Amino acid sequence: MTRDAMTAPPSIKKAATGKRQVRMDPEVMADALANDTRQPNGEFVPRLVARFHTMSGSVGGQVLTFMLTIAAALVASVPLIWLAGSDFWLTTTAFFGGALGSGPAIAETLVQMIPLLIAGLAVAVAFHASLFNIGVEGQLLFGGLVAGVVGASLDIPPALLMIVCLLAGMIGGALFALIPALLKAYRGAHEVVTTIMMNFVAVAVAEFAVAPTGPFVAADQPSATDRVPEGAQLPIIWEGTRLHAGLLVALAAVAIATWVLYRTPAGFRLRLMGANQNAARASGISIERQTIIALLASGALGGLAGAVQVLGLYGRFYAGFSPGYGFDAIAVALLGALSPIGVVAASFFFAVLHAGSVPLQAIAGISREFVGVVSGLVVAFVAAQPAVMRLVSNMRQKVVDDTLPNDPPEPQYMSEIATSPEEPS
Repeated sequence: MTRDAMTAPPSIKKAATGKRQVRMDPEVMADALANDTRQPNGEFVPRLVARFHTMSGSVGGQVLTFMLTIAAALVASVPLIWLAGSDFWLTTTAFFGGALGSGPAIAETLVQMIPLLIAGLAVAVAFHASLFNIGVEGQLLFGGLVAGVVGASLDIPPALLMIVCLLAGMIGGALFALIPALLKAYRGAHEVVTTIMMNFVAVAVAEFAVAPTGPFVAADQPSATDRVPEGAQLPIIWEGTRLHAGLLVALAAVAIATWVLYRTPAGFRLRLMGANQNAARASGISIERQTIIALLASGALGGLAGAVQVLGLYGRFYAGFSPGYGFDAIAVALLGALSPIGVVAASFFFAVLHAGSVPLQAIAGISREFVGVVSGLVVAFVAAQPAVMRLVSNMRQKVVDDTLPNDPPEPQYMSEIATSPEEPS
């Protein structure tokens, strides 16, 4: 054994005992970086950036990214509080106290969370297939209309009627997504354009259905259907509040979506198509079929969100029962990083914004539109994440380059790594 091999690090000696190395062994790279312990002053920030980049692929990194995005949006909105002439402490107290300051406040926040959670899940499912379903608002409206009409028309046992209404809402939302799905799959029409157009169709159909001369308008309530029987409505699960069993339906939808996306062949095909259509097609997956399945599943979840609102909160369909849950769901899905569990956390944050907006205006004198500004800032910071991650990656690469040794290794040393050991005679 030569002198160079005797002084080599353990991982180098381990690499030299095998066949010819065509790439640097990961242990060799790790030892090379670990053995260079130079830490000059002033490099704390680059090392912290490198550490953050390492965490970005882990659950902890995703949680950190989620928290930093929310914090950045809230900090960026602070100047607006100053411009409104309101006291910062009073605004903070009114906002968070109105959303989380008491049991009834928390219950109302959870009520606001239910449609955002289901609709955000609808957007996330489509995103996993690389499809941008902006039509969740229309699917939510149409699903709510179908659930309200079915609930007011059928005369069957209440428990069965509740299930039928929920399924009817899902079918209505899926059917409303069928046209964009077919156009995307077989004609190549972009789903963003077609789903936006279908939103206007949904609004027109809903207004026509419950217009004063509409086919489903109630005799005692303009712009609404007849009431669903009380036994068929989703029951209240927190006495003295409006919190209903739709929360359980939403959490069940999250569990089912998680299982389907990550534990079934159908979910794998969906995610593979979203990651690389060429690879999916080469694997024998029908892109057209998966496109239709993804948009129908997304539409069904959107319709479920509308049906839950009708059965749990209002007891009947109103023409304007949604203040834009389907559009807020896009921000919810993006903030949740398209993960069903992340969507739960993101929907709770947006529910806090909605629930805190009323006391924010009543106590601090800041318009409720401030919530829309914060929502827009969240979307902006989420959209900026790829650029930030590229910057982090470049800074990390600079740290790695600075820690690598500047002097090239001796030729004899490299030859020992590339050459197989001599066979014993």
